[in-house]
Order: sequence, then C-alpha cells, then structure tokens
Amino acid sequence: MLNSLENMSISCNSKKILIIKLASAGDVLRTTTLLSGLKKKYPYSHITWIVEELALELLEGNDSINRILVYSKKSVLLLNGEEFDIVISLDKAIEAASLAMSVRASEKYGFGLDKKGKLCPLNKEASYSYLLGIDDELKFFKNKKTYQELIFETAKLNYQNNPYELKLDKKHIDFADSFFKKNGLDKDDIVIGINTGAGRVFANKNLGKNRLVSLIELLCKELNVKIILLGGPFEKDIHKYIRKAMDGKVIDSGCDNSLKEFTALINNCGLIIAADTLAMHMAIALKKPVVALFGPTCAQEIDLYNLGSKIITEAKCAPCYKNKCDKKQTCMDKISMEKVVESVKELMPTSRIA
Repeated sequence: MLNSLENMSISCNSKKILIIKLASAGDVLRTTTLLSGLKKKYPYSHITWIVEELALELLEGNDSINRILVYSKKSVLLLNGEEFDIVISLDKAIEAASLAMSVRASEKYGFGLDKKGKLCPLNKEASYSYLLGIDDELKFFKNKKTYQELIFETAKLNYQNNPYELKLDKKHIDFADSFFKKNGLDKDDIVIGINTGAGRVFANKNLGKNRLVSLIELLCKELNVKIILLGGPFEKDIHKYIRKAMDGKVIDSGCDNSLKEFTALINNCGLIIAADTLAMHMAIALKKPVVALFGPTCAQEIDLYNLGSKIITEAKCAPCYKNKCDKKQTCMDKISMEKVVESVKELMPTSRIA
C-alpha cells in the first residue's frame, strides 16, 4: 500500500501530455528523442501524439506513446474536449499552432498563435527556436545547437544524447531478410545503401542522377562492396537511369516500400549514404554508420551520435533552404565524391549486420 509521500510523488510525476508534431516524416522521427526525456522527468505520464497520416507508421509500436492520433477534423474535436497537463507544440505550421491554442492545458510549450493570428513562442524556453525561423543569420551561421537540443530546451528537459525511438516488427525484419536473400546477399557482404531522393520541399537537397552514378562507380572501383539503391515513389526514373548506367552492378530495392519496410532495408545495410533526408534519420535511429551530405540545409542541427560523418558543400550560397535554385552548378554539385568515398572507408563496417 502506498504511503502519502509515495502518492504525492506519483501525483507530481503523473502528467497527461500532448505532443503536437504533425510533419515532416524525418522531423517526426527525430522528435521521438523527446520521449525518453519526458518519461524520465514524468515516469507515470500518459503521452498522446498527434501526427499526419504519412508519418504515422514511424510512431506505431512505440511503447513510450500511450495514444497516437492521426490529424483530422475528428481528432482535433476530440482533443478540444479534453484537458492536458502539458501541451508540447513543435510545428510552426498554422494547423499545429492553432491546435496548440485551442487545446486546454495547464502548461504549453513550443509554438502557438498570438491574438493577431501570428506565430509566437508559448514559453520563454521556445523563444530561441522561434528566432531561428525568422533570423537567417542566426539559423544558418551562428546557431550551434542540434534539433534535439532545441526541442529539449523548448520542452524544459535536459538533453543527454537521448536516442531516436523506432520499432521494427518481425514482419518488416523478415521482409528485408527475404529481399537480401533473394538478391544473393549474405552476412559476409559489405552492403552500402545509397538514398537517391530527398523529397521536393527544398531545391537540390540530393545528388543528381549523374553524380550518383559517378559515386557508385568510384565506390565499386575502390571497395569490395555491394550497392543497394534506396528511394521512394519520386525516384523511379532515377533508379531506372542508374540501373541502366551501372549495367547490373547495383541492387534496386524498389520505390514502393512502406516506411517500415524501407527502414528494415536500411537496417540490413552496413552503411548508409544519404542527404539530409528521412533515410538519414532512419539510419541514425538504427545506429547505422551514415555519411550525411549537406547542401541547402544546416548540418549543425543534425546529431549523428558519433556514428557517422558530415560532408558539407563548399558553396558560398549554402545553406539557403530555398525551394528553387537558379545556379548552374548547385551546392550539391560542389560536394566531392572522393571525400564521400574517403568517409565511407573510415566508417565502413566489416559486415552488413553489426
């Protein structure tokens, strides 16, 4: 039977918490680092996470989350009928900020809307992250904090290299194992996964198809490795081009895998080469060595947990976060393929499965 002091301790540490992080998938995944921090500070907490359907699969099966809601009119109405101890709103989009304002809570951290409907920080600890969104000089050059440090600061938590949280079910593991077996790959093979895409939000975030071919040719020339192409629906033409150019020297994992199937394929690789993408975040979550390539985005915000290397463009116009670029030679064109290969050599595992 609990005594009064134990009851008081449980009461203080029992919090009903709502996390509002709707998108994008990579940001949703790296926000899972917050969960262990919340559970440490509030061990008896009940955590609800609302997310867009496209990123839902990344959160499914996570034991740290008590309830996952897909963002919709119905889920918003449901949340408006509840009351929380803490709301943590980490999206700067109007939908998320508006929801943060409408949900009842004793404490609110992150981003919401002021009386004029403009984005604003909800607590003083969120002020720095808010400024990063309006001050390019601060975000691009002065800031040295990682995304994890920023969200932990916003949520009034102490960041201690808290890991990503991503669970693979047996069916996803079996899927990847079957794919590897079908393609003649075994534990003696050193398998490098190359992520060929980078979404369509920012211009030139990934290497172009010709540079990807050049990279693969260099890797095959200098290393005894097997190469797997990792892409999504937008990369079908790129994969077709690379397959033809490499004449059977690459393995195409397809472009229609589910998020968890895609994750399982990454899990079976020994090393990942990726731009600042969801695949990079998956590799980090799975504790895979990763060579991360940065052009238009900020490398300093990415924490590789000492398991990878960052190769940053030498372009003077980067970072920029622009969705259009008129440069003939893009920032990603100024990344040396030789440097990528050297980083691979330094990080290269002895087998495909650690």
